[in-house]
Amino acid sequence: MFRGFYTVASGMIAQQRRTELLTNNMANANTPGYKADQSVIRSFPDMLMARMGSKSLPVQDPLSMKKLSTVGGISTGVYMQETLPHFEQGQLLETELPTDIAMLQNTVPINADGNPGAVLYRLENPVAGEYYTRNGNFTLDADGYLTNPQGLYVLSDTGQRIQLQNDDFQVEADGRLLANNQEVARIGVSFSAAPESLLKEENGLFRTADGQNLASAYDTDGVAFSMQQGFLEGSTVDSAKTMTEMLTAYRAFEANQKILQAYDRSMEKAVNEIGRV
Repeated sequence: MFRGFYTVASGMIAQQRRTELLTNNMANANTPGYKADQSVIRSFPDMLMARMGSKSLPVQDPLSMKKLSTVGGISTGVYMQETLPHFEQGQLLETELPTDIAMLQNTVPINADGNPGAVLYRLENPVAGEYYTRNGNFTLDADGYLTNPQGLYVLSDTGQRIQLQNDDFQVEADGRLLANNQEVARIGVSFSAAPESLLKEENGLFRTADGQNLASAYDTDGVAFSMQQGFLEGSTVDSAKTMTEMLTAYRAFEANQKILQAYDRSMEKAVNEIGRV
């Protein structure tokens, strides 16, 4: 009986966390460059139940021997193992703003797990290392530096801040940034062979777990991408699919809740009625 409480409670917790994840995805359905999170729910190891009994041998002095009869397996609950961002290419949305730069990921190597890598913009991390993002919704600050919506500096391929006189500049497909037909810098782009291992921060930012910077995408074999000025990469959230999954998670939570209530009524009856006898 008590094991049933634990099993149902674990299911409710897993579905609650899945609902929170899907809600966050839905809230970022219109966030440029947002990569939708996916959840991985796994079950705890099953237990094999057996019934203990005894068997008497027909001898002169009866001999009793223990006997186990297999009943079957029993689940011990589920848990959310991890959440992984889905690094697929988002749809390009035209804004006609010169500071909006969309990245189009063409071809990238496939890692040992069968997953494709990902290319990301390089941003300065005020603490240590670098931040990475696919949100190309950039702007110029008061000093003319190219920054992201949170005010973090966009880095060049040499790791330097990019400073411009005004927003009258052009971005070539290969990432070169031109002002007055002169190359000012090349927008920094890094490549992650295992993007699922990146740590996700707020506002669509990523960083490495060990604090080491990712390799430059320009120097990595097999990586092909391009940039398009005046466009933004849309979110990878499928609103209709996410809403359906939210309803499914809610119904699963509700079903576990009904089972928990049934267990509670059974325990109440056992204490108040059977215990009275």
